Amino acid sequence: MGRNDHSRQVIEYYDRIYGPAEIDEPVLVDVLHTRALQRLRDVLQHGISGLLGVTRPTSRFEHSVGVMLLVRRMGASVTEQLAALLHDVSHTAFSHVIDYVYGGYDSQCYHEVMKETYIAHSDLPEVLARYGYNWREFLDEHRFSLLERPAPALCADRLDYFFRDSFDLGLASWDDIQQALKSLVVYQNQIVVTDLVVARWIADTYMAADHASWASFREVGLYELCAQAIRYGLETGVIGQEDLWSTDAQVWQKLQACPDERLRVLLQLISPQTRFVWDEDHPSFCVSTKLRTVDPHVLWNGRLHLLSEVDPTYAARRAAYLRSKQGRWPMRVIPPQETVDRGVD
Repeated sequence: MGRNDHSRQVIEYYDRIYGPAEIDEPVLVDVLHTRALQRLRDVLQHGISGLLGVTRPTSRFEHSVGVMLLVRRMGASVTEQLAALLHDVSHTAFSHVIDYVYGGYDSQCYHEVMKETYIAHSDLPEVLARYGYNWREFLDEHRFSLLERPAPALCADRLDYFFRDSFDLGLASWDDIQQALKSLVVYQNQIVVTDLVVARWIADTYMAADHASWASFREVGLYELCAQAIRYGLETGVIGQEDLWSTDAQVWQKLQACPDERLRVLLQLISPQTRFVWDEDHPSFCVSTKLRTVDPHVLWNGRLHLLSEVDPTYAARRAAYLRSKQGRWPMRVIPPQETVDRGVD
């Protein structure tokens, strides 16, 4: 991302999903350069699994710009593009790990709860006011129907992280994603799919991504261990609340620098070599998580239908998947050294 030195500032941006883009709306350019948005470059979508290299280190900044580019592609106003840029601005370090810290396993909405407080104390209100915007109009994302819709509907937020993660997980090719993008249109102020085959592909691949990453046994286990370390760090003063509004690496370095033995033991478990097994008799902990699936609207024969209505087999697959993942999972943690000693890859 760069700026030229002419009177009109322009950002030439390349997105790995949507390709090259020129951003020249002054308010978007200035918001992109705020400290609040720039911080998101060092806050990872997948929190600890991104930091450890278990998943690709996609940043909240990349995702936020991607959502903006997607709503723009769908014909959104500059105001909705701004809402897209700001939708994740109040994520703490380690993103949804913080929901585990505060017990919000199933809702995962801490960043939404804290959005007003965070923006109020950031450099965003002054920048937005310069262009005649009241920052409070961006607090309720559901006012922007392309950006956000109640689950399991499609919206730009869900679609963008789905495209990035499904590609990184090897569940989708670049051509698959481009074909899906061609089948997305706006109808009755919402994003819908014009091709039943593509709608089924999106829904099934989205569910596969949830199983492989967003609600995978391994990643949930790593999130819980990281949450325990952060919670202990907060309780003992190793880190403070203000640190949560810095970056993943800064919080991680503070935790790693502490000589506290209990914390050291916890941190050693937060490793790609740690294994997690289902153990109802001797679990290290029990944990639930948010489950993510979609049920796209399909524009079919001139009318809107839910995929589950026109494809009962998908409805059955989705229901079975949700049943299989519900509830608290009893996890036993197998430390890295035990994994090595047993010769487990």
